[in-house]
Amino acid sequence: MRRFVYCKVVLATSLMWVLVDVFLLLYFSECNKCDDKKERSLLPALRAVISRNQEGPGEMGKAVLIPKDDQEKMKELFKINQFNLMASDLIALNRSLPDVRLEGCKTKVYPDELPNTSVVIVFHNEAWSTLLRTVYSVINRSPHYLLSEVILVDDASERDFLKLTLENYVKNLEVPVKIIRMEERSGLIRARLRGAAASKGQVITFLDAHCECTLGWLEPLLARIKEDRKTVVCPIIDVISDDTFEYMAGSDMTYGGFNWKLNFRWYPVPQREMDRRKGDRTLPVRFGNVEAHWRLQLHTLSLVALVMSSTRTTGDWQKFGWMNLKTSSISYPQIRNVETNQCLDNMGRKENEKVGIFNCHGMGGNQVFSYTADKEIRTDDLCLDVSRLNGPVIMLKCHHMRGNQLWEYDAERLTLRHVNSNQCLDEPSEEDKMVPTMQDCSGSRSQQWLLRNMTLGV
Repeated sequence: MRRFVYCKVVLATSLMWVLVDVFLLLYFSECNKCDDKKERSLLPALRAVISRNQEGPGEMGKAVLIPKDDQEKMKELFKINQFNLMASDLIALNRSLPDVRLEGCKTKVYPDELPNTSVVIVFHNEAWSTLLRTVYSVINRSPHYLLSEVILVDDASERDFLKLTLENYVKNLEVPVKIIRMEERSGLIRARLRGAAASKGQVITFLDAHCECTLGWLEPLLARIKEDRKTVVCPIIDVISDDTFEYMAGSDMTYGGFNWKLNFRWYPVPQREMDRRKGDRTLPVRFGNVEAHWRLQLHTLSLVALVMSSTRTTGDWQKFGWMNLKTSSISYPQIRNVETNQCLDNMGRKENEKVGIFNCHGMGGNQVFSYTADKEIRTDDLCLDVSRLNGPVIMLKCHHMRGNQLWEYDAERLTLRHVNSNQCLDEPSEEDKMVPTMQDCSGSRSQQWLLRNMTLGV
């Protein structure tokens, strides 16, 4: 009997120390120089850890794989928001994510008196799970004393659960959440301006409605603005797969920009920036001064993951193909395979390398291809070229002589037929799932490609 009592005392003591360890871990990871006057969202984060099943679907950013029996239903649901809604709905609204920051970022100390911010999120017919997961990630991973409010701007959604149900739900959240309704479809920019006009915070932060903020995302952005209020800051944009909702860390060694054809591309950080930073990758990447003397900086300390999905038409957002008058070509921000739901992607590769295929992210960049009047499929100044049966499909300098670079797109059958080989562009093989193949034309779904124009807010 005495031994039994002794065991209970040991177990109770061990449990107490485990809880103390969790408390201290959260305390020092959620705040810098905390004091009694500034509540730094410790309790919300603690509750999130205790209430969450760490082994649940999508925890720690892991991929969610749908069983074969549910594949058809999954594909139907995919059409609603152009991402895997079934996978998203299986994931907790407050799921955990890995901390992939550089070690130097994790130990940074920021000033006590940072400006607070209003976070503005525009949505239109957004899925419940992705919208609320965005809001929870902001609340759970932001010090509350820095979070003035969250403003949700509804750009005339039609779904019932985004009306009164959403209003009642957000009333119980631990940070003030305001919902603004646009009277009619107005587009992203007008909706953001409406949210900005209603904000009370010292800084306005704009986020997409289907993203997840990671630990320590906010403080480095606000610290840089405190140093210079004319600074416009941007976090590193990590990727959440639209297919599996897997969290994939982005690179701090690249930055986004436009080439002379106004195609968005990812570029390596130039050597001059590396020299300026003296090898310290925790310092922001500067993009220089524009005419109004605003400074744009990419912050390697701040990470926000975005669901990369195909674009969706909203209000007066217009579908269009960029017309290049010199070569009479139409640029498509995505060429999507019907069977795999993946897009052609140049993968940042160079001349003489294979064209790739990757999850569609809807942001243009390496997935922008032009179909020219000469019936070429171009990515910048490279054309898709096939020199023998069954491929491979190589990117070579465009020679404007057709031949191995001549492709015919059938808008009814949705096929891309290579004229010289009389074969069709097809999905990847089991040997290499990152490159498309060439196969005899069969009319199968794997040989169907959708050339989609871009959607922009005006």
